[in-house]
Amino acid sequence: MKTLIALFAAAMILIGAAQAQVTKESVPGITNLARLETTVACAGAVTPSAVAGIKKMGFTSIINLREPTEQGADIEGEAAAAKAAGINFYNIPFSNAKPDPAAVDRFLLTIAQPGNQPAFIHCGSGNRAAGMWFVKRVLIDRWDLERAGAEAESLGLSNPTLKAFMLKYIEAHKQ
Repeated sequence: MKTLIALFAAAMILIGAAQAQVTKESVPGITNLARLETTVACAGAVTPSAVAGIKKMGFTSIINLREPTEQGADIEGEAAAAKAAGINFYNIPFSNAKPDPAAVDRFLLTIAQPGNQPAFIHCGSGNRAAGMWFVKRVLIDRWDLERAGAEAESLGLSNPTLKAFMLKYIEAHKQ
């Protein structure tokens, strides 16, 4: 009986470790920060002044999904701050209104490059960032849709139209 209890306890610890927890943080210059341990953070708008703090949090890359025309987007300022902080910076413009599969392709190539994780992924609200992570979890990490979807929702994926696009993308790219 003691062995059975010990095995059950060990299994619960392993399950808990496999189900990483998302934490919400409040950091000056960053909106809607949701962090998944040290693997990834998905966030909304970021100011260039917050980039040094992102580096101090341990992230090796920033993937900005904002379009240059979005209100408040300072892609050039953020890129310069990333260069000064010694962190990889990528801008992969992705529109909720007209989602482009080519942007998802580019994101997947970027996130898979050695040296780009842990990654800080952001857009205007965190929705697109969480959507991209959702696709990565299913197609690269081979997570099932339910598990990846639950994680993405806790990271900020809330737009049903965007989620439908991501599901369609996943279906078209499953191997």
